Amino acid sequence: MDRTERFYKIDQLLGERRIVPFAVLAEKLGVSRATIKRDLEYLRNRLNAPIVWDREQGGYRFAVPERGAGQYELPGLWFNASEIHALLTMQHLLVNLDAGGLLGPHIQPLLARLSGLLGAADDATEEIHRRIRIIGVAARRMALDHFAVAGSALLRRKRLLLEYYVRSRDEVTEREVSPLRLVHYRENWYLDAWCHVRKELRSFSVDAIRRAEMLELPARDVAAKTLDEVLGAGYGIFSGRDVEWARLRFTPQRARWVASEQWHPRQKGSVEADGSYVLEFPYSDYRELTMDILKFGADVEVLAPAALQEKVVAELKTALRRYARSEEKKV
Repeated sequence: MDRTERFYKIDQLLGERRIVPFAVLAEKLGVSRATIKRDLEYLRNRLNAPIVWDREQGGYRFAVPERGAGQYELPGLWFNASEIHALLTMQHLLVNLDAGGLLGPHIQPLLARLSGLLGAADDATEEIHRRIRIIGVAARRMALDHFAVAGSALLRRKRLLLEYYVRSRDEVTEREVSPLRLVHYRENWYLDAWCHVRKELRSFSVDAIRRAEMLELPARDVAAKTLDEVLGAGYGIFSGRDVEWARLRFTPQRARWVASEQWHPRQKGSVEADGSYVLEFPYSDYRELTMDILKFGADVEVLAPAALQEKVVAELKTALRRYARSEEKKV
């Protein structure tokens, strides 16, 4: 029985019985007297457990906590890997939401609560942060006030007037939108909304919002099923009801990693005789998918559709020409 299990057992015994003699603890826990003493001391001092020795009854019991005393609870000692990741991710998001800014006074209590949950029997919160690290890649900076306005309009079901920077065209446009949900995807925030200018569902990158004004107009509601059909039908963050199926073949070496990855909830995968891995999934826009395919270099081949294959080939040829010019300049 490890320390985590012993804490659970001590808590269970004290909760089920009015008095727990030391001999019972020793029998149930199967450890030395010194170890039990250390466990009890840790529960009292680190986890605020109101454990007292009742001399008259000859055993340990839970005392009624004094007013103002710290709350006793068994924190995240037994979280599994996914739960630990979820809590650390929550803390990471809160810290990077600008805890020192406008939301600071509201975020700090949440951070303190998360720190308490992450505290473990053998590991203080600081030790957990030293041993477990979450590294964000390609996160973009965003204006906190724009995020706050978008969130407020979303919850109040009001429309937003946006000045939005369209990177693909390098221009700023004005949009009136009905916010539907905020999405955190690949270290960045996106606002799914009905665009009253384009008359369709769109996903807006929050960091590309240059100005946001909440309007006193009711937001248009869209059914969650419809939202998922349009914005979640294909691969990546780009929207579209019309999807095609990409078919990629990865080399046997790269297959060892890709075979365990989820690219899309509806994906299909199969292993070929030589160990290659064929992955199939729906997509509605080639842009993000093309970038992800290119990062695998020679370890991936686009089998279908032909249009996607042509896009990837064109990108590779352009890159090759660019490198060729660089080599010519060196000569």
